[in-house]
Amino acid sequence: QVQLVESGGGLVQPGGSLRLSCAASISGFSIYTMAWYRQAPGKDRELVASITSDGNTNYTDSVKGRFTISRDNAKNTVYLLMNSLKSEDTAVYYCNARLHIQRVDVKYAYWGQGTQVTVSS
Repeated sequence: QVQLVESGGGLVQPGGSLRLSCAASISGFSIYTMAWYRQAPGKDRELVASITSDGNTNYTDSVKGRFTISRDNAKNTVYLLMNSLKSEDTAVYYCNARLHIQRVDVKYAYWGQGTQVTVSS
């Protein structure tokens, strides 16, 4: 059974830092694209950052230069380092794993349960 377990959320002051972790129990973790999404109250879930199996990264504009996504395939874990946090970063952060096997057009997508990040003084 696939599980994604996030950790590292909490309360932090503006300007502070947090590192989120997502431990994945997925066979073949290294070939999955991993991503972090977030959802603030009353808003849609949005993609924050993603990292492909090749290590290519992508960020939403609002976090560029402040957040860094990385992965450790030996530990089946993806991280999100968040620096210079702002109040608008407050949200529940979700880990996502996705895989598209193009030759047979089969897609897999898994979600974690989410971890709360609150940025407030």
